[in-house]
Amino acid sequence: MGIPTASLVCEGFVGQARSTVVGLGFPTLTLAVLPGHVDVQSAEEMRANVLRQTLDQVIVALTGDTETAVPLQEPSAREIVFEGTFEDVNRFFIENEWSDGLPIFPPTPEKIGEFLAFTDRDPNEELGRMLPDNRSATIWNVAVNGVMAGCRPEYMPILIACVEAMCDPHYGVEHSGNTPGAETLIILNGPIIKELGFNYEQGALRDGFQANTTIGRFWRLYLRNVTGFLPHQTDKGTFGNTWRVVLAENEDALAKIGWKPLAADYGCEVGDNAITVARYTGEKVMICVTGSGAEDMMPYMARSLVNQTTWELTFTFGIAIGLYRPLVVISPVIAELIAKSGWSKRDLQQRLFELARIPAREFEQFIMDWTNIVPGKRTLYDYVRMGKAPKILGESRDPNRLVPIVLEPEHIMIAVSGDPLRTNGIVFSHNGQLGFPTTKKIVLPKDWKKLMGRPG
Repeated sequence: MGIPTASLVCEGFVGQARSTVVGLGFPTLTLAVLPGHVDVQSAEEMRANVLRQTLDQVIVALTGDTETAVPLQEPSAREIVFEGTFEDVNRFFIENEWSDGLPIFPPTPEKIGEFLAFTDRDPNEELGRMLPDNRSATIWNVAVNGVMAGCRPEYMPILIACVEAMCDPHYGVEHSGNTPGAETLIILNGPIIKELGFNYEQGALRDGFQANTTIGRFWRLYLRNVTGFLPHQTDKGTFGNTWRVVLAENEDALAKIGWKPLAADYGCEVGDNAITVARYTGEKVMICVTGSGAEDMMPYMARSLVNQTTWELTFTFGIAIGLYRPLVVISPVIAELIAKSGWSKRDLQQRLFELARIPAREFEQFIMDWTNIVPGKRTLYDYVRMGKAPKILGESRDPNRLVPIVLEPEHIMIAVSGDPLRTNGIVFSHNGQLGFPTTKKIVLPKDWKKLMGRPG
């Protein structure tokens, strides 16, 4: 609109801001830097820093000439960018930040063509545009990054579904570089698990299986090369995590006990090939979950849910209301014992909801006292009285009353995978709307059986 502005940015986020303004379409947006980080400055220190440095930058931004950020000049989709040996290609890709540091498979036109043969969709079809770089996600660049990640061509329908989930506003891909460094888990359901050789038993979250491993790597490469999340720039995870391998559910075990797969909890039918993606801030293993019945196991599982949840409570109430979706993955032998007790998956969710609770004062400490996520010193009871929090969080003034870590039983996600005969589980804490669970069906090409070398 031609109105001068100054955008305030903490010192540690300057690189991210300079990269992001170009993707947002505001290359002339002027920044004024706040030295250090506001979380660890007293009011006096912050005032001195603003007067000494920030104020002058604001004045210049509002009254002086502004610099225009120069958009990055990139090759076209089908341009040959380099020719050379395998080692030379990898060196070139690392220098241009197109690699995750591991060797990539050179995305030659021939290899890309092999991947495109496993979809009926036009290579130029746009699946969406994604921040921070505002690039277009296409069938073509899905194939390119699939080749680079070491995927097999027949994984292409799964890769497309992954990028469709990534493009879905429901998921929130633009938050993929946020401070906690949360990482996405891709959960797979359907006959394609066995057809393509995914591991869903012992070591289900371990690398070493091509399908699980390379598709997990593809997700991170695509975030880097298409959406534009680069370390020290737009990816601001303080520590970060590396990519996770695909978690395939054990659908034989699910069928045996009559439980639906995870994708069926999110709108798919039993038997559909589908992926569910969500971003998780961390995980904790539950060892030796023992008992002669379902109820025996619940205290340990509920305590593990509670212990894995700290500041993430702000997605139950704080930054968001009711968007926290922790994931509990249990081995088949645990699931079978729970089912033998006459429990459905919904019964399991209900019991965990009843037990996974903490004192209200601890909830308030996590979101108000120990972080700066929710300003002020009001209690949960106060917020409920003001109509700003769900009633279940403020049933009395007692600071020691127990409140749930999620608002509904079905907010606790349940999956079955891992070593069939080990009594272990694993709990994942969730990143709320900054990577919300999103499910997409996997669409196979019409001539799938022929492409897989099977009779039609």
